[in-house]
Amino acid sequence: MDEQNKKSPLADRMRPKNLEEFLGQDEIVGQGKMLRLAISQDKVPSIIFWGPPGSGKTTLARIIANATKADFIQMSAVSSGLKDLREIIKRAKENEWQNKRTILFIDEIHRWNKTQQDGLLPHVEKGLITLIGATTENPSFEVRGALLSRCRVFVLKQLTQSQITAIVQRAIKDKENGLGKFNLKLEKGVLEKISQMSNGDPRTALNVLEYAASLSNNITFDIIKEAFQKSYLFYDKGGDEHYNIISALHKSMRGGDADAALYWLARMLEAGEDPLYVARRIVRFACEDIGLANSRALEQAVAAYNACHFIGLPECNVILAQAVVYMAKCKKSNELYVAYGKAQKDVEDFGNLPVPLHIRNAPTKLMKNLGYGADYKYSPDFDYQEQQDYLPNQLKNRKYLKY
Repeated sequence: MDEQNKKSPLADRMRPKNLEEFLGQDEIVGQGKMLRLAISQDKVPSIIFWGPPGSGKTTLARIIANATKADFIQMSAVSSGLKDLREIIKRAKENEWQNKRTILFIDEIHRWNKTQQDGLLPHVEKGLITLIGATTENPSFEVRGALLSRCRVFVLKQLTQSQITAIVQRAIKDKENGLGKFNLKLEKGVLEKISQMSNGDPRTALNVLEYAASLSNNITFDIIKEAFQKSYLFYDKGGDEHYNIISALHKSMRGGDADAALYWLARMLEAGEDPLYVARRIVRFACEDIGLANSRALEQAVAAYNACHFIGLPECNVILAQAVVYMAKCKKSNELYVAYGKAQKDVEDFGNLPVPLHIRNAPTKLMKNLGYGADYKYSPDFDYQEQQDYLPNQLKNRKYLKY
């Protein structure tokens, strides 16, 4: 092992170099699977790896780099832009003249904006570049549709506890790149605890183990607890877990489970979530899932938002707790949500239907001469009992609400 590799973190030193060493994701790279065959035959298509942190996205890209005969270029979407892309395009054209493929790996591709993705699109479309993108975000939301349609999306799953245990055991035994030379002694059950608290991310497990080993050759529960601190409360405020947990909170309130709602609220707040974000979601919930069944719910939600704005964390945690419990215990109705959805669909299906002439505004003489506002019945003059149409002719008598 060279000096540079010795200084790199354990998680990087233990990174698999081929598919035989790679654990997990058998649905994608197991024996006989399409991607495994494509890698072995050096016929990798443009692909997007979508999965949680530590699921193997970058590792698979590096395995492809080791296996392919193509010019493999790696870049991070966080620190690169169009200038870097132009240099890569120039290099890819030179490769094309030499009958050599160019594979571009973009880590965190969801961080590239529309302009940057559009700049890449024609070169992927023409086959000048084979793209491998890695993202923790849903690519259907974060990757341009035109670019996404030219890629195969592979969904990587969170590693299981047993898989992480196997990875950690390998690191403990490996005397060249791992910790084998330290002859570590682990207290009974410590290995399972490391795997459990790593939340499916082997890098977390290896980083914790490496730190623990720097403190003592005898790895105890107390040392592991110190190494983890709060890292086991995984919560990426910009990632999928963020949306998973807010979804769990929303569905718990919808289902009337106040206890579950409190748990998911605590998961968010204790991991550092902005309380105003949670408060805004509660405001939305008050209308989407309670609506007309209890019009006071919206008042409670807005009051909670304002109170959180006034005093902030940690004092506002009980305010949000009151709000989520109130929402969970309220009578529910999604009638407004469904009704708006029906109206929205009519807008999509029928396009820009003309406003009936009699309810158009007529601020000029020309408009009046054209019939704008003609025959309009002013509701107060008819004690609000007048009969007239307010919808376009194509939607006459359309009902979105139940009453």
